[in-house]
Amino acid sequence: MKKIAIIVAGGSGQRMNSSVPKQFLLLQNKPILFHTLAAFKAAIPDIELILVLPQEQFDHWATLGKKYPEILTQTPHKLVAGGETRFHSSLAGIQAITYGTECLVAIHDGVRPLISKQTIQHAFEEASKYGNAVVAMPSKDSIRMWNDEKKAFIAVNRADIRVIQTPQVFKLNTLRKAYANGYNSHFTDDASVVENIGEHIHVVEGTYANIKITTSEDLALAEILKGEVNE
Repeated sequence: MKKIAIIVAGGSGQRMNSSVPKQFLLLQNKPILFHTLAAFKAAIPDIELILVLPQEQFDHWATLGKKYPEILTQTPHKLVAGGETRFHSSLAGIQAITYGTECLVAIHDGVRPLISKQTIQHAFEEASKYGNAVVAMPSKDSIRMWNDEKKAFIAVNRADIRVIQTPQVFKLNTLRKAYANGYNSHFTDDASVVENIGEHIHVVEGTYANIKITTSEDLALAEILKGEVNE
């Protein structure tokens, strides 16, 4: 079955205190986005890559492509303009797929460059069996949730909690059906969009190293972890 990965990267550098959008910052002397794209190519060499960026960032990405030619030679991809929200950016990526319904599509955060080859492969394998696969991990922290009746934060059993990551892999026809229903402000990720049409979400275990880089501390940690992920 054809495999496609939509890499969604619409962030800014605001929480990094940087004028450069975070997906373009360097990790081990290469743009974060290159590492993300390369991870999917390493896991599944014949995968099709679709990169969703804000239209105004196209020129910057083109400049990086000239400075780091391996972006184009090692991770060839289709570039698509994103939308107002994550929902609309995912939708733009889905609409860019020209194949029929017999495809498995992973949607992944552009700033999760430490995704392992094994996690990607496992997510696709599970999605082929169960229709979808959403990578997640148990919470390492104690959790409390607001209870409006008690007007207090109450303890939640940590064993019942999963911290959702990406990739999230679905059948293409399921994604098309789910996204055709339109945007809802309560959607938190692609899995919640699919769940909204009655699909059962199949959660698979990832790794704690699969961090989302949003702060300078995350980037410093990623520099340390990057070598371990590649081993």
